[in-house]
Amino acid sequence: MKNLAGQAHSIVSIKQTTRGSLPRLPFEEIAKRILGPNYELSLVLCGDSLAQRMNKEYRRKTYKPNVLSFPISKHEGEIFLNVHCAAREAKNYNVSLRKHLALLFVHGCYHLKGLDHESEREAKNMERLETKTLERFGL
Repeated sequence: MKNLAGQAHSIVSIKQTTRGSLPRLPFEEIAKRILGPNYELSLVLCGDSLAQRMNKEYRRKTYKPNVLSFPISKHEGEIFLNVHCAAREAKNYNVSLRKHLALLFVHGCYHLKGLDHESEREAKNMERLETKTLERFGL
């Protein structure tokens, strides 16, 4: 998709509500690969309190989630990526924060695409697609 000046249109807008720097990731390219070039995605890089508040308000759950995906329409959605939770999990799983953030972002994108992991079959399919996507981006 191109803007009025004929330049490629960015499909991902990113807002960071946490302090400090984070590893660089190809969010735009990953989102295009999974969601398509016309999808409008808002990515919020947040901490525990905002993620927990969103989880409680919109899902009636009280825990601090690592990622939340909210489809708005067929071609628009929002992902809240809890970087504090991701950092704790990365340490526990003995993986880099960059790789874990990438996995969580990919996971959130597949949720926006309509995939879920309620059954074992769905979970295996989603995990296979996530692995394939991460490999494609060298992650």
